[in-house]
Amino acid sequence: MASLGKGTRIPIRVIKKIIEESFPKLKKGGYSVTSPAEIEYNCIAWAAGITDRWWWPDALNLYFWPSGVPRTETIEAFIRAFETLDFTLCQDAEYESGFEKIAIYVDSKEKPTHAARQVTSGLWTSKLGEFVDIEHPIDGLDSSEYGLIAIIMKRPQPSPA
Repeated sequence: MASLGKGTRIPIRVIKKIIEESFPKLKKGGYSVTSPAEIEYNCIAWAAGITDRWWWPDALNLYFWPSGVPRTETIEAFIRAFETLDFTLCQDAEYESGFEKIAIYVDSKEKPTHAARQVTSGLWTSKLGEFVDIEHPIDGLDSSEYGLIAIIMKRPQPSPA
């Protein structure tokens, strides 16, 4: 996904072209752009409900990662990171009233690449790197860029603040 500086304004037709080139299934399955490009947070943070910092288990400690969770790019570490937010493994991606679900994507080497969060419509919301947020069908991001969904987790829907 293209890196864009804060405040960069790109016409929606160009944004959609970039998205559809990276994720061809979205063109057929439908999606909507729900926010402008932001560099403050990434997909992992977005799935966790965080919009003020990047989450990533980098070895140099440049980004936030939950305390006590190994800073490794493994599915086990990502599961443990989301468990710190009360997510637990679940069997399917079907919408369940009263629960919030996330999907963790992995590449062909089982390395985590992306996370998405389910919204009340049953669709999923994703932050595309430093690019825009979108709502999309669950399989819309299956691609060579993000790989496939490996894990679904859920937690009780957080109470409104």
